[in-house]
Amino acid sequence: MSGTRLIESPTKADGAALWRIARDSQKLDLNSPYAYLLWCRDFAETSVVAKVDGSPVGFVIAYRRPQAPDTALVWQVAVDASQRGQGLAGTLLDELFKRLTGQGVRYLETTITPDNKASINLFTSFARRWDAALESSTLFTRTDFPSDGEAHEQEDLFRIGPLSLT
Repeated sequence: MSGTRLIESPTKADGAALWRIARDSQKLDLNSPYAYLLWCRDFAETSVVAKVDGSPVGFVIAYRRPQAPDTALVWQVAVDASQRGQGLAGTLLDELFKRLTGQGVRYLETTITPDNKASINLFTSFARRWDAALESSTLFTRTDFPSDGEAHEQEDLFRIGPLSLT
C-alpha cells in the first residue's frame, strides 16, 4: 500500500478494521469485534491508529491504569502485513507516548509472552529511543490462566520509564 500515512486517535468507525488487523496478525490474543468497537470509543485518547489513504493499517491500544494514572498499559500493537518492516509499530508507540507524556504519563507497561521476540525487540528499542530504564518480571504464570484445553504462555510485565520529552 502506498499513499499518505496519518496517525490519529481511533474512532468507532475504525473498530472493525482494528479487529481484522489483530486477527490477521496471528500472534495476538484476539478479542471480540465488540471489544475493539468499545476500545475505539472509550479509550481513543490513549490509543492511536495509522491510516494510509483513510484505511487503518496499524494500531496501538492502551489505557491509563486507574491505580497508577502516571502509567499507561499497552494492550495490543498490530500492523497490517502490507506495512510490516517499515518501523510503523515503533512510530505508533512514539506518537502515542509523546501525547501521553504531555498528560502526565511517565511509564509504559505491557505484557509479552517469552516467545514473542518481535514484541520484546519493539519495546526494548522503544526504551532505548526514550533513554528510559526497562524492567521485566513475571506478571501472570501459566497457572493463572483458565485451563480450558488451550494452554496460555506466561505473560511477563515490561515496565519502561520514567518517560520524558526532554
